Amino acid sequence: MCYYIASMLFSQGGIRELERLEEIYSMLSDKNRLRILKLLEHKPMCVCELTYVLGIRQPSVSRHLRKLKEASLIASHQEKQWHEYFINRQGDEYSRIIMGNLSGWLNDDPVVIKDLKKAAKANRDVLCNYQ
Repeated sequence: MCYYIASMLFSQGGIRELERLEEIYSMLSDKNRLRILKLLEHKPMCVCELTYVLGIRQPSVSRHLRKLKEASLIASHQEKQWHEYFINRQGDEYSRIIMGNLSGWLNDDPVVIKDLKKAAKANRDVLCNYQ
């Protein structure tokens, strides 16, 4: 099966396509990046909120966000004094398909459920003032 997919990509002129698909799957290979993507499916969030929900250090969250943004899986915009991150729904065909599938995956995972409950309680104004 993998050979078939790879041969299809190459036959369609696609070493770049193969590299792009590899890049996307590489982004999905980290549990914290998956958790970030699952959170951002529900609402745009800033670094402070993600740090609070994930329970990892801010530099790690920022590094994961940078990688996801470089892979065009997420995007950001300035909202008052915060940079809000959100799912990039304007990405290429591969990212749109995979992100569409991801929205149906992991929804019953206990970690994802816990993250979403914690995110619902996150107060950006309070969190960002303390960091």
